Amino acid sequence: MARRSTQTPPPDDFEERIIDIDVVDEMQGSYLEYAYSVIYSRALPDARDGLKPVHRRIVYQMNEMGLRPDRGYVKCARVVGEVMGKLHPHGDASIYDALVRMAQGFSMRLPLVDGHGNFGSLGNDDPPAAMRYTESRMAPAAILMTESIDEDTVEFAPNYDGQEREPLTLPAAYPNLLVNGASGIAVGMATNMPPHNLAEVIAAARHLIRHPNADLDALMRHIPGPDLPTGGRIVGLDGIRDAYENGRGTFKIRSTATVENVTARRKGIVVTELPFTVGPEKVISKIKDLVGSKKLQGIADVKDLTDRLHGLRLVIEIKNGFHPEAVLEQLYKLTPMEESFGVNNVALVDGQPLTLGLKELLEVYVDHRFDVVRRRSEFRRTKRADRLHLVDGLLVALLDIDEVIRLIRSSDNSAQAKQRLIDHFSLSDVQTQYILDTPLRRLTRFDRIELESERDRLNAEIAELTRVLESDTELRKLVSSELAAVAKNYGTPRRTVLLDAGAMPVAAVPLEVSDDPCRVLLSATGLLARTAGAESLARGGKRERHDMVVSAVPATTRGDVGVVTSAGRLLRVPVVDLPALPHGASTLAGGAAVSEFVPLAEDERVLCLSTLDESSPGLALGTEQGTVKRVVPDFPANKDEFEVIGLKEGDVLVGATELRTGEEDLVFITDDAQLLRYPAGQVRPQGRPAGGMAGIKLADGVKVICFTAVDPAADAVVFTVAGAEDTLDGGGQGSVKLTPFDQYPRKGRATGGVRCQRFLRGENGLVLAWAGATPVRASRADGSPVALPEPDPRRDGSGIPLDHPVRHLAGPA
Repeated sequence: MARRSTQTPPPDDFEERIIDIDVVDEMQGSYLEYAYSVIYSRALPDARDGLKPVHRRIVYQMNEMGLRPDRGYVKCARVVGEVMGKLHPHGDASIYDALVRMAQGFSMRLPLVDGHGNFGSLGNDDPPAAMRYTESRMAPAAILMTESIDEDTVEFAPNYDGQEREPLTLPAAYPNLLVNGASGIAVGMATNMPPHNLAEVIAAARHLIRHPNADLDALMRHIPGPDLPTGGRIVGLDGIRDAYENGRGTFKIRSTATVENVTARRKGIVVTELPFTVGPEKVISKIKDLVGSKKLQGIADVKDLTDRLHGLRLVIEIKNGFHPEAVLEQLYKLTPMEESFGVNNVALVDGQPLTLGLKELLEVYVDHRFDVVRRRSEFRRTKRADRLHLVDGLLVALLDIDEVIRLIRSSDNSAQAKQRLIDHFSLSDVQTQYILDTPLRRLTRFDRIELESERDRLNAEIAELTRVLESDTELRKLVSSELAAVAKNYGTPRRTVLLDAGAMPVAAVPLEVSDDPCRVLLSATGLLARTAGAESLARGGKRERHDMVVSAVPATTRGDVGVVTSAGRLLRVPVVDLPALPHGASTLAGGAAVSEFVPLAEDERVLCLSTLDESSPGLALGTEQGTVKRVVPDFPANKDEFEVIGLKEGDVLVGATELRTGEEDLVFITDDAQLLRYPAGQVRPQGRPAGGMAGIKLADGVKVICFTAVDPAADAVVFTVAGAEDTLDGGGQGSVKLTPFDQYPRKGRATGGVRCQRFLRGENGLVLAWAGATPVRASRADGSPVALPEPDPRRDGSGIPLDHPVRHLAGPA
């Protein structure tokens, strides 16, 4: 079946006309019209108010809706709908995107919209919520943009359908284009302008008002460079000057970052400010990609700790063994933590896109502001003159109010009354109509006084406005003073630091820490650290907390040391993981707790450090039940933890030390005040799994409280504290005895030893004991130093009380 045609046939008088047009001319003409539309109506800002049409329409329509800062928020969807329906002939998405940007404090140096809700995040990592959820109103800065717009200060034009009128520019009480910057891509051109500090821009504008012939150097004394909402550091001032001189230039924006101790074990780079338009997610993603491809070394972890209270905080943990300063330089080179900003100051001047320098931008704004203030003054003077005309007529009528009333009452109608008043009092038509419309209740003596006062005020205001309009100097003073008031009320301190390229030298620090000699130290309070060199702590005259070193071994920065615990375990610890003490340090206060580096059980404690050197005489170990062992220095390199003694059930290590020569004396001290001393050569070295041999003979119920090794050639002492069981738990200080080590004779291994202290009344045993080289140091549980008595030469004498309880003892490191 044939389909019927639905086309309407042409009328009988229709004459077909076909015009031949060259396709090149048609394409050229159409494209030029499109390009002009994009340039003028969408993509480029006006140099006077610094706004694109969509931004200008949003601000104007919000002002028309009465969405002032002192009123409540309204849904953004309502604002978008009003703008789209009345002024902007485009989709709602573009309008809402522009509205969102004007509410972002990280995009605008002086936001024009006060947003309520999720308006996105830096770098658009978190997109804004839909416009049906967010709310907005005008920011105070937007009020400045529309101030006096109803006083004939700017030109208006019909909207897209001719039913509404919209401003071609806003009055703009401050240079918005320089303050908030702009970005846009048109056909064949683009604009990219950075934000600036409001107070600095206004200061330069006021200087230009006072000195119209000022050069660029004079203006740059007020505006040294951009001031970005996100802060950061601008490196390279030559590019800024090029941009200010020619309208084009490039500079680098660098993140603000510091090196801090982010954990007890690691240093890190803390980033608090990122380059303009760069978000933390972009930086994190780039770092992870570079680490995964092995193009960036030294990064252990990256955390985004940004919150509303503290602002941006990006923590980049650095692996031990790498210099954070060198890693930071790599981050600047390889990640968006340093970005280039290309300035292209393209804006519309009289409808034409021009590339403008700093002075030209300020001149266009200042000329616009002169025109706004001049038109505003003309409008206000006309309004006041009109009002004065009415007041003068009303005062004439009040002088002879009885005659006015008689004329009105004797007239046949209002037209006759109006004409008779005009003829009798020589009034104008407007004055007469105002008199006829004025209620009789206002024609009192008090109202006459008010009218005379109003007349004087109007005459003064008209004279002032006339003075401004007739004097270019007064006009300039007025514009300058209004700008100064804006800077005073809305100016904020500079956020971005300006640095010359030569002020940021590349760090001359190698990426990895070199394998230099050092010493690893263990304090009596359980802190681990390494020195910057092979020297030990500086020993000054005045003691401080955490200055007691109970174990110290030589090492290299990229080597390992062993940690021996009371459970008979040896754990490997990389030296580079340990915090480095500053040169000349006298305490381990800058160290970290040993539990940060090795996992310890509840009752397990660290006894000593080991070099893991297989050429050494090995470790000497002593247990609570009197077992002694010398460990063969055979430590597997592929294991980080292994046993060094097979302990019996219920037994624990009470002492461990690394022998230096193998000629030392091993010393046991028990809680019943017995001391046994014999050469280390009497103990045969054993393998790691072995359980040791008998070290001291113990009576029933007695236990070892101290085991150590002492060089017999050294000047050594024995320190003991006798007391009750609660002496070290705060019940008392106990009695202390300090005796030269050579007072105790050597005995054979596995014997009972000799008495080292006699107990006083109330004392039932030793609670603390130590033997080692002098000078000996003592401290409380918190590491505070304690002064010790002079040595007592009596081997088995009783002790003397101390002012403070002693918990830790140590000799020279």
